[in-house]
Amino acid sequence: MLKILLVHQNFPGQFRGLTPALLQAGHQVRAISMRPEKVLAGVTNFHYKPSRGSSETVHPWLVSTESAVLRAEAVSARVQQMVREGWVPDVVLGHTGWGEMLLLRPVLPHARLLGLHELYYQASGGDVGFDPEFGKDPDAPRRLQVRNLHLGASVLACDEAIVPTHWQASCFPPLLRERMHVIHDGIRTDELQPDASAWISLNREGLRLSHGDEVVTFINRNLEPMRGYHQFMRALPQILADRPRAHVVIVGGDQVSYGTRHASGESYKKIFLNEVRDRLDLSRVHFVNRVPYQVLLSLLRVSAAHVYLTVPFVLSWSMLEAMSVGALVIGSDTAPVREVIEHGHNGLLVDFFRPDQIASAVCQALADPQAHAHLRVAARQTVVDRYDFHTRSLPAYMALIEGREALTTNERG
Repeated sequence: MLKILLVHQNFPGQFRGLTPALLQAGHQVRAISMRPEKVLAGVTNFHYKPSRGSSETVHPWLVSTESAVLRAEAVSARVQQMVREGWVPDVVLGHTGWGEMLLLRPVLPHARLLGLHELYYQASGGDVGFDPEFGKDPDAPRRLQVRNLHLGASVLACDEAIVPTHWQASCFPPLLRERMHVIHDGIRTDELQPDASAWISLNREGLRLSHGDEVVTFINRNLEPMRGYHQFMRALPQILADRPRAHVVIVGGDQVSYGTRHASGESYKKIFLNEVRDRLDLSRVHFVNRVPYQVLLSLLRVSAAHVYLTVPFVLSWSMLEAMSVGALVIGSDTAPVREVIEHGHNGLLVDFFRPDQIASAVCQALADPQAHAHLRVAARQTVVDRYDFHTRSLPAYMALIEGREALTTNERG
């Protein structure tokens, strides 16, 4: 039995599936996060809070670095308290994106530190400067080099590094990449299966949509350019004109998750809706904000065409979940998506910058669902074979945590 500490500012985050498995295996599990409430049964969650905010006089490029150190300082103090009270972790598994793992080695000299790393910022080849519509930052190479300070240091601070996809691993410098194991968080394909009886009801409109209806879906945490919302909206006039029976369901909030807010202060949701509003039949475009997870799955199960667009950035769980339930994914031809989707085999790839191409692919899928049925089957099989939580992700994570020989799923970056 091991004493395992999970560190994540928004626990459980990526450890939601792993945590119950650790408990079931007989390990003692505690968590440290910025959430004050108890989150998962059987896990004591220790709340931490940075001692202060960013300094007013700190160099603007160093704001994220200072924030990371403040978080690391607070987490380190919390762990010191645990140690004084007699609970000394054997293993610490933590997300490194916010700096929380930076200062644990001096406090826990004998523990195995495992870091989950999501991204190392790039001046080219990543999200920065990808979409010329939003301008170029001449300071980006220098600014991002500084922003990476705590991300690179976090790799070095851990005994083992974990990254969810090969593309994400490729973002790191070669010397850091050598330390990385590619292990995805995992998709519960046993629960996320196709269901031809699925349906959803849009209560405000009194509309019921079922499997077999011409349902187009688009899902983001927040509707923003990083996830191609602007290009999707520009494709809608053609989709609605060519497919008069189609309904479009758009899930997502009107804040910003990854990029920056528009200079006007207006939400991207409203800006790009207004751009095409006069060319849309809004009775067939349904913005549903955010919905409960089970409703989201029902929506994916009735989807006739699920559009997933992203700049080169962290791949969304929603795309793999859509594939697991047998949705036809029309994805952007960008590196993170190409790692999973092979055009014409398990989905369709379209040019991120071509709304006409996005619309054409959607309309073809709606017009002849049978001709695309094999893509749905292959999509699910891809997720089962490569991203299943129980057969792929969990064994690889457990091998690292328990210090056993890495399994075949535990691939070096």
